[in-house]
Amino acid sequence: MRLELSPDLIGLLRCPKCYSDLSISNNELICNNSTCNKHYPYVNKIPILINEEESIFLISDFIHHNNTTFNYTENKLKKAAKLLTPKIGKNFRANDNFNNFFEHIFKNQKKPKILVIGGSIIGEGLSKHYQNCMIDFISTDVSFGPTTNLISDAHNIPFGQNTFDGVIIQAVLEHVLDPYRCMDEIHRVLKTTGYIYVETPFMQQVHMGKYDFQRFTHLGHRRLLRQFEEIESGPTAGPGTALAWSYKYFLRSFVKNKLLKEIVISFAHFSAFWLKYFDFFLLNKPGVFDSASGYYFIGKYSNTIISDKEILNQYKGLG
Repeated sequence: MRLELSPDLIGLLRCPKCYSDLSISNNELICNNSTCNKHYPYVNKIPILINEEESIFLISDFIHHNNTTFNYTENKLKKAAKLLTPKIGKNFRANDNFNNFFEHIFKNQKKPKILVIGGSIIGEGLSKHYQNCMIDFISTDVSFGPTTNLISDAHNIPFGQNTFDGVIIQAVLEHVLDPYRCMDEIHRVLKTTGYIYVETPFMQQVHMGKYDFQRFTHLGHRRLLRQFEEIESGPTAGPGTALAWSYKYFLRSFVKNKLLKEIVISFAHFSAFWLKYFDFFLLNKPGVFDSASGYYFIGKYSNTIISDKEILNQYKGLG
C-alpha cells in the first residue's frame, strides 16, 4: 500500500480546526481561512492534521516521533516473541463482515473512497481488500504505523462533508474521549449513499494503557450509532474470548515487574488460547448478546435518528 497520498486525495483535505481548504507550501499545509491560517507540517511525507486546541495529541508528538497510542520502537526479539505467541481472541466474523460491507459499497461506486480511522495497521479481515486496486483507502491514525498515510484525530476529521463512500472504524472507539462526537464527524464526512463499519469491545480489559476510555453493550453500541440505518450487527467474539481476557488479566494483577509481567502474559496465552474456539459454536446463541467480548455494526447513512424506545425493542439477549 502506498503511504503517500495522491494529489486527488490531498485536494480533499481540510483544516481540522475550521474545515476550510488547504494550500501546500514549503512541505506544509496551510489553512486558506485568513482568520484561522493554521500551518500543518508533513513528517516523512505524511500530513499531520491535528487540531491541538481540542485534541490530547500535539503536532510536536509526531514531529519528534514520540510514541503515542502504539509503541513502534519495540525491539525485534519482543516483536518476534509476540508473533510466536498464540492469540487469546479471534474475530470469527470479520472476513464475512467486510465482504458484506464492500458488496454494499460497490453497488453505489465502482472505485470507492474508504476512510479507515485507526488504520496504522491493517485490521482483521481487511488484508485482501487493501490489495484491491479499485478501492482508494485513506488510512488515518494518531500513531505512525505500516499503513498510516495521514495523522488525524477522529474528533476533528480533516475532510469536508459528503467525501467518503465508506468509513471503517475497527477497535478504535474505546480509545477516544468522546465517541459521540467522533460519530458526528463520521456522519459529516460520509456520503448520503455511504456505508459504515464499526467494531468495539464490551467484555475486555484495559488495553493500550492510558488511552482506553469506553465499553459498549450491544444496545449501547446501537445508541452510539443512532444516526445510521442498521444493516446488521452482532458479536465479533464471544464469552470464550472474554473468559480468556479475564484469565490473562487475573494473572497479570499478581505481578509488577516488567519481565515477570511478560512471562505471565505468555503463560496466559499458551494456557488459554483454546478458549476462543468455543466462540465458534456460541456466536449465534442469544446469550452471547449479553456476554460478548465485542460487537460489530454495518450500517448506512441516514437522515433520521433512531429513538431510544426503538433501541430498547432491539434487545436480543436472554434478560
